[in-house]
Amino acid sequence: MLFVAIGILVIVLNVANIGPFGAWNWEFFGDLWKFTVPFIFAVAWWIYSDLSGLNKRREMERMEQKRKDRRKENLVSLGMDTRARRKARKQQP
Repeated sequence: MLFVAIGILVIVLNVANIGPFGAWNWEFFGDLWKFTVPFIFAVAWWIYSDLSGLNKRREMERMEQKRKDRRKENLVSLGMDTRARRKARKQQP
C-alpha cells in the first residue's frame, strides 16, 4: 500500500508542477517509466506476500484474535470469569 501511495503522490506532484517531479513528461520513451516504478514495486510485493503465505498467516492471526475476543465477550456477558476453569483446576486436589 505504501508503494501505491508513493506512486499517487508522484503523479499529484507532477500534475501540480511541484519540485523535480513537475518537469517529468508523460512520453512513452521519456519519463513515463519513473511514474510506473512504485506501482511495479507494489505488484512485486503483493506477489511475494501471496506466494510466501504472509497474507494467509496474517488473516489466520486476525481470525484467531477475533475468536478469542468473542469468547471473552460471551463469558463476560454470561457473568462468568474468563479464567474460571483455571481457578477451578487449581482448587481441586
